[in-house]
Amino acid sequence: MKNILIIGAGKSSSSLIKYLLDKSDEENLQLTVADISTENALKLLNNHKNGTAISLDIFNEQQRAQEIKKSDIVISMLPARFHIEVAKDCIKFDKHMVTASYISEEMRTLDAAAKEKGLVFMNEIGLDPGLDHMSAMKIIDRIREKGAKMLLFESFCGGLVAPESDTNLWNYKFTWNPRNVVLAGQGGAAMFKQEGTYKYIPYHKLFRRTEFLNVHGTGKFEAYANRDSLKYRGIYGLENIPTMYRGTIRKVGFSRAWNIFVQLGMTDDSYTIEDSENMSYRDFVNLFLAYSPSDSVELKLRSYLKIDQDDIMWEKLIELDIFNPKKKIGLVNATPARMLQKILEDSWTLQEDDKDMIVMQHLFGYEINGKKFQIESSLVVLGENQTYTAMAKTVGLPVGIAALKILKGEIKNPGVQLPISKEVYDPILKELENYGVQFTERDVTYLGYNPNNVIG
Repeated sequence: MKNILIIGAGKSSSSLIKYLLDKSDEENLQLTVADISTENALKLLNNHKNGTAISLDIFNEQQRAQEIKKSDIVISMLPARFHIEVAKDCIKFDKHMVTASYISEEMRTLDAAAKEKGLVFMNEIGLDPGLDHMSAMKIIDRIREKGAKMLLFESFCGGLVAPESDTNLWNYKFTWNPRNVVLAGQGGAAMFKQEGTYKYIPYHKLFRRTEFLNVHGTGKFEAYANRDSLKYRGIYGLENIPTMYRGTIRKVGFSRAWNIFVQLGMTDDSYTIEDSENMSYRDFVNLFLAYSPSDSVELKLRSYLKIDQDDIMWEKLIELDIFNPKKKIGLVNATPARMLQKILEDSWTLQEDDKDMIVMQHLFGYEINGKKFQIESSLVVLGENQTYTAMAKTVGLPVGIAALKILKGEIKNPGVQLPISKEVYDPILKELENYGVQFTERDVTYLGYNPNNVIG
């Protein structure tokens, strides 16, 4: 019997738990799902004979160590900042570990110890990061094997609402952590490279410097630049590539409307608001507008941001009920970002039968024998409902597949790593196809960086 400890039973864990339970008889697995509250863990285990739910406080060192000791591999689905304590215990007790999060500097310091003990610490094995790495490296390696020179790599990913559940003017609902959506793009300028020129977009301009992309068979989208595309040059072995850009996908029109919140200062998470719990939604909006004894909040906002009353942007704000004087924020000492999140959750939370949609697209430009070529690789995955979302599927399945292959000794290269080696990405991508997670490739005309796609 192989014991798998899964720490965290949040939104991204449903498909992971189902995958491992479905494999549990065949692979002789016993799952322990640990969370601060067992309610969701029990729901996802659904009384399966090979699964146990336990309550675990990650800060309880004795209990944490006790559960890790009993396992053969640990999967941490916690927020990224909590992985390190789990990782240190895994080193101490000789356990493999898998996470879907970016490799932190603290995690990187454990690389030598993991290698010395022969432990696989697989990180960045979810959707983004994860599927993006694996699907990109598969094609980059293939291009390299031809002896070609890479000219362009652009990668886009977005968690969206499926067309049949797209019921609001924003064409958006929360499919993952709402806080991360509200804070997206903060913490420094977006950095990338286009046709050999370095580009930087400060946060206050980010949502007006977007670009269009067409996903074959799915439609037209927009994308805003991720914070640091340049670090992937070293990871992917593309140090001298002229164009390197990574972006987040949204439906066309979202970014222009979201920019209202950015310009008003509503996405700021650096200070708290006094008496926030007693403020109405209308009071919250008024915080960021000039004082006027006569003008209404609506009039002040339209005047400040130059929004016409018949503009769709205005209709989007009205739809959020953001000017309601009776709805209360109800959060003590909240930041503007947290208050905005509360308002948005009223309108953008997935309903029980809502379906989400994951869209990912890569563009690869390369030159061989004096000729230029371009490959377009796209992925579209639809969710089933509020629990078994496309987000949970594309995050959880790669995690589960990797964990099982580590347990079986099929992935054995030790150390703190991400899934960019063929040993890792080839079998995982192949198995994912059985679950409808499959990329479609097309050869398209080489365009290089296309300035006609840029908005603003």
